[in-house]
Amino acid sequence: MAPKNWTKETFTLNTGAKIPAIGLGTWQSKPNEVREAVKAALLSGYRHIDTALAYGNEHEVGQGIKDSGVPREEIWITTKLDNPWHKRVEEGIESSLKSLGVDYVDLYLMHWPSSTNPADLKKHYPDWDFRDTWREMQKLPESGRVKNIGVSNFAIKNLEKLFASPDFKITPAVNQIELHPNNPSPKLLDYLKEKGIHATAYSCLGSTDSPLYKNDELKKIAEKKGKTVQQVLLIWGLQRGTSVIPKSVTESRIKANFEVDGWELDDEEMKTISSLPERFKVCGDAWLPVKVFFGDDE
Repeated sequence: MAPKNWTKETFTLNTGAKIPAIGLGTWQSKPNEVREAVKAALLSGYRHIDTALAYGNEHEVGQGIKDSGVPREEIWITTKLDNPWHKRVEEGIESSLKSLGVDYVDLYLMHWPSSTNPADLKKHYPDWDFRDTWREMQKLPESGRVKNIGVSNFAIKNLEKLFASPDFKITPAVNQIELHPNNPSPKLLDYLKEKGIHATAYSCLGSTDSPLYKNDELKKIAEKKGKTVQQVLLIWGLQRGTSVIPKSVTESRIKANFEVDGWELDDEEMKTISSLPERFKVCGDAWLPVKVFFGDDE
């Protein structure tokens, strides 16, 4: 089998929708930078842009999309409902659509399984949790403004809780989670596969100043392939069956992250990367009013 041209690949979700395998992440991208980054990505061939209400940059993401001249229907847009908006799903999606300047999004995610009280961000609502939020989100697809719904940062424990809810009707199409060789989460990935839920990998390069870039094993593989460590990390994620959303605001890196066609990692190389012993998480849950990670994803 010839290596895949990942820039043209999609993963089919449980709804039948096809999510482009590689997208541009925009977390921690400043508003003025993100407009240019989105335009550069789309002009380089990206067709998947990931943002969120919490990032405060949806308006600029929308402007970058317009600047690119790429037709809306060719682009997959994911955005997310912010924690303090859990009781206001309708307002949340309307706010995002208005900021983005679009009539619909391809994927709308619950950003975190935490229904945070907007009056006090250190507190969780006493009378509402993510199961109630999901009940409201399930109403969105039939309105046409959201093509697919999903979750983010959901551990097995919270997914089980969601599935057991009496209001549960629609299986999330996607769970967007932190995935890289130092947070590989094989047990969680297996669980998602079993449930027909696609995983999108965020912080797939290990985020800003990633320690992975200095890893000797990764550097060795990259050198052998004549590729960058970043490109090796992306191929590793793609070959595991996850879509990847590397974030960058630098045009040269945005382009380099898209140069993953026509080569692959062999089984030995995949195994080496999957066996790296170090562990770290870019995103913990200490800032949330509730615990959402339970150390059960390996």
